[in-house]
Amino acid sequence: MLASDLVPLTLAVNGAPVARMVAPRTTLADFLRAELELTATHVGCEMGACGACLVLLDGVPVHSCLVFAVQAEGQKVETVEGLVARGALARLQAAFHERNALQCGFCTPGMLVNAFALLERGGVPEREEIRDAISGNYCRCTGYEAIVDAIEAAARQAAAESADAEGAR
Repeated sequence: MLASDLVPLTLAVNGAPVARMVAPRTTLADFLRAELELTATHVGCEMGACGACLVLLDGVPVHSCLVFAVQAEGQKVETVEGLVARGALARLQAAFHERNALQCGFCTPGMLVNAFALLERGGVPEREEIRDAISGNYCRCTGYEAIVDAIEAAARQAAAESADAEGAR
């Protein structure tokens, strides 16, 4: 590819400013993995069906295999690495571990991104709401029940901690 075929891209990834020249057809998933070496964003189906490539784009889960990197111009991207680094996933990670909700691990980053976005809404979602939220994430190992259990447990723990903090005021 010729340098003249590249376009400038400026965005924030996991809180850090990033400026690169990219090919217009580069997907956000490929950009994150190849350019920034953020390989927890998995590429599975490359057509938005499996959820392995989910990242937050301005706080909203998106399939990064379906988004061109240039479409993220000026926006904030947060990957599972960024969520882990800032401690945002600690409760979910512990719940997934305690309930054996992760096995091969391929779907786990996308599952955690989706679960995080769901729990950011606050409250304790019903199990059906959890199932609906993760319905775009394929997991071939767990049968989903352990994952739903883990997300529900993390939500209940967050709600209890919030209530305790409110009561302490």
